[in-house]
Amino acid sequence: MANQSSSSSYPILCASFNQDSSCFAIGTKDGFKVFDSNTGRLCYERAIGAFAIVEMLFSSSLLAIVGAGEEPSLSPRRLCLFNTTSGTALRELNFLTSILAVRMNRKRLVVILQDKTYVYDINSLAILDTIDTVSNIKGLCAFSPSLDGCFLALPASISKGSVLLYNVMDLHLHCEIDAHRAPLAAIALSSNGTYIATASEQGTIIRVHLVSEATKSYSFRRGTYPSTIFSLSFAPSMQLPDILVGTSSSGSVHAFSLGFSNYQRSKRSGSFLGSIIPDSVTDALDPAYHDVLHNVAPAGVKSYAVIRKVEKVADTSTSEIVACRATISIITYNGYFQEYNLSINNQNEFLWSLEREFKLLNVILDDAISL
Repeated sequence: MANQSSSSSYPILCASFNQDSSCFAIGTKDGFKVFDSNTGRLCYERAIGAFAIVEMLFSSSLLAIVGAGEEPSLSPRRLCLFNTTSGTALRELNFLTSILAVRMNRKRLVVILQDKTYVYDINSLAILDTIDTVSNIKGLCAFSPSLDGCFLALPASISKGSVLLYNVMDLHLHCEIDAHRAPLAAIALSSNGTYIATASEQGTIIRVHLVSEATKSYSFRRGTYPSTIFSLSFAPSMQLPDILVGTSSSGSVHAFSLGFSNYQRSKRSGSFLGSIIPDSVTDALDPAYHDVLHNVAPAGVKSYAVIRKVEKVADTSTSEIVACRATISIITYNGYFQEYNLSINNQNEFLWSLEREFKLLNVILDDAISL
C-alpha cells in the first residue's frame, strides 16, 4: 500500500510495502529503491528522476511506477509496468489526468484517478470496469490482495465519512458504510478483506467494521484533540487481526488491541459471544486497549507503519496464551526506517522496544541481492 508525501521538502516522495510486507519501496526526487523488510538490505535502485508512486507485486520483478512530473518523460499521467530483472518497461498506460494511487494483486490492477477508478486484468491489461467516484484528490483507497476476499475501498462522499466497498474479483459494488460524520482521512482493509478500519479528518476516533455485514465492530478513541491520521494497518491474520496500528501528524504511532483483547475477554466471559462482541460501548472505547508510542517522527512529518508479523506466546506449563508480540515497521518521510517489537500481555500492558533504525538514503546496493 503506497503513501504519497504532500510536501516536496521531504527526501521521500512515496513509500509502500508489498502485499505480504516482506519488501518495501520508496520513491525519491532521484529515482526509486526497493528494500528487503527483514534485513533492511537494498535490493534494487534506479536513478532516473522523481517518482510519486512505486508499487510492488509481492516479491516479483514487476513494479508499477508513476513519475512525479518533474520532467516530460516521467508524466504523472503515465503508468509504467516495469521489470526490475531486465530494467525495462513492459507496458505503459496513459490517462487524461494524474494517477493518484495504484493497487495490484495476482489477478487485478487498479488505477485511482481523482474522479474515476479503473480495474484491469493484470495479465492482459484489458479494462474490466470503470468506477465513477466522488472527487478524491488525495487518491485515498484501501485494497485487500486476497483473491478470496478482494475488496477495494474508496471514499463515497466529500462531506461525510462514507466508504464504498467494491468487490474487485466479481466486479460489483458490495456495500457502502457510513463510518464518520467528517470526511475520511485514512482507510485500511485487513489482508483477507474481512475488516475495514477508518479515520476521519478529525482523527479522534478510529472505527473498525466487519465488511461482510457492513456492521461496526469496534470504536477506539485515538485522542481528544484533532490530528491527521497518515496511515492505518492491520496485523496479518486469517481471522480478527490481533492489532491495528496508525500513524498521526503528532509524530506518534498508535496501537489498538483487537483479537488478542477479544481472546482475553472470551476467557473472562466463558461464552462465544464474549469472544466477538465488546462487553459494552464503554469497553470498546476503553483506553486500556490503546497505547501510544510518542516521538517516532517530528510533528507534521508523514509516516507510514505496517505490522509485518504477529506471534502469540503461551505459558509453558498450561499452554495458555499469555502475550502477543508484533513486529512493526515504520517509514518516516524525512528518510528513516524504524522497526519496533510490541508486546501485549494478558493484563493489556503494552511494551515497545526499538530493534533497528537506519537512514534509507544511505543504504548502498548489495549486488548479491536481486528481485
